[in-house]
Amino acid sequence: LSHAELVAEPDMVISEGEAARFRGLVARRAGGEPVSRIMGTREFYGRTFRVTPDVLDPRPDTEVLVDVALQLLPAERATRFLDLGTGSGIIAVTVLAERPKAQAVAVELSEAALAVASENAAVHAVSARLQTLAGSWFGPVEGVFDAILSNPPYIPSCEAAALATEVRDHDPHLALFGGEDGLSCYRAIAAGAGRHLATHGFIAVEIGAGQADDVTQVFSMSGFEETARHVDLGGHVRVLLFRHRVQLP
Repeated sequence: LSHAELVAEPDMVISEGEAARFRGLVARRAGGEPVSRIMGTREFYGRTFRVTPDVLDPRPDTEVLVDVALQLLPAERATRFLDLGTGSGIIAVTVLAERPKAQAVAVELSEAALAVASENAAVHAVSARLQTLAGSWFGPVEGVFDAILSNPPYIPSCEAAALATEVRDHDPHLALFGGEDGLSCYRAIAAGAGRHLATHGFIAVEIGAGQADDVTQVFSMSGFEETARHVDLGGHVRVLLFRHRVQLP
C-alpha cells in the first residue's frame, strides 16, 4: 500500500499470510539486506527504478553527477552522451528523461545488468533514444560524444572487509571494486576517452571520498585537464569534470 492508502484505511486488518510475509521481509532487513533489495526498487532523482542483485544499488550521491550533466547538456538542442558502466541505467535514463532531445549509448560488462537498464529505459519511455552495448568500457563503442559520464567501481579491493554488510553482501562486487588502489577503472576511461570525446565535450566521473587528486592525475596523464569539482551533501568532492587540455601554439 502507498502511504496515502495506509492513512485512508488505518483499521485495515491483514491476513495471517500477509503478516507472515511481512515478518519474513523484516527478518531479511534485520539480516542486513537493504530495503531497496527487498522491495526491488529504488527512488532516484524523483523516479522509481528497478534494482536487482545484478546491479549496484543507486546512491543519492550519484544525483550530483546527473546535476552536473544536466547543467552542461543544453535542453534546446540535440546532444549525444556516453554512459560507461551503466548498471541499472539510472544515469543514462535520468538524463534522457530530463533532456528529451538527447540520445545516449550505455555500456555495461554485465549482460544481466544491461537487461535491468533496458527495463528501466522502457519504464521511463526513453528506449528509443538509448542504445545499450555489452562490453568493457570503450570496447564496443563507436563515434564521438558531447559528454562521457561514469560512476565506475572505485573502492580499493583491500577495503572489502571494512564495508557495511548492506554493501559487501548485497552489491555486485563487479560494480564496487576498482583494483588495489581503486583507480583502475579511471585509468581505462582516461586511456580511451580521447578517441570518443568531441573537441568541445566534457567528462564527468563520480569518485570516492579522498580520491580527487589521484583521479585528476590519471586524467592529466591522458591529456585532460580538470575544470571543476562538485561536492555531495556531505561536503565530499564527489564528481570531477574534465575537458581536453588546450594545446598552446
